[in-house]
Amino acid sequence: MLDFFQQVITEAAALSWVDWVVTITALIYVILAARENIWCWFWGIISCSLWAYASFTFYDLWLDAILQVFYVIMAFAGIYQWRYSRQAGDDLPITRMKTQNHALVLAGGIALAWIFGALFDEYTPAAATYLDAVTTIFSVIATFLLVRKRLENWLYWIAIDGLYSYLYFSRGAYLFALLMVLYTGIALAAYFRWRKPQQLSIP
Repeated sequence: MLDFFQQVITEAAALSWVDWVVTITALIYVILAARENIWCWFWGIISCSLWAYASFTFYDLWLDAILQVFYVIMAFAGIYQWRYSRQAGDDLPITRMKTQNHALVLAGGIALAWIFGALFDEYTPAAATYLDAVTTIFSVIATFLLVRKRLENWLYWIAIDGLYSYLYFSRGAYLFALLMVLYTGIALAAYFRWRKPQQLSIP
């Protein structure tokens, strides 16, 4: 076990500056997002831009690279959404999802993940296409939920980040894998912070 951790530390130390910058800026992003701080989106733009480059160039995770570009676009949407609500005189409220919404999210997400996984498996040299598709599709969905401040976005992120930990570790992206472990803990803390009675609004 000790040899295993020594190997991980050695290989992590050899990673590029891109991996390190992505890790630091991504941590800043998720911590600020958990605290409903609008500056999270600016850090997200920096992190995801570099993350897209790393996923495509270093790890052959094509869908993940596309996802990071999507995150950059959604960051601008998040800035507008959160800032507009404040300029209107009140912050965008945190709301809960209905059971039927969860059913639609799960059914639609699984179906789309299977389709994209099959397409990328058949027509590209990308790695781990089906798992990459699952994490990508549900990350897109969870991002929309975060922008709209749906409480349950954090439950989706807990599951997504857990899967990402395995995916990145399997591709040798050790810093990204560690980052996802930290993300999982932050998402759990954010869920309990957002679900406080004074924070919630019933849609």
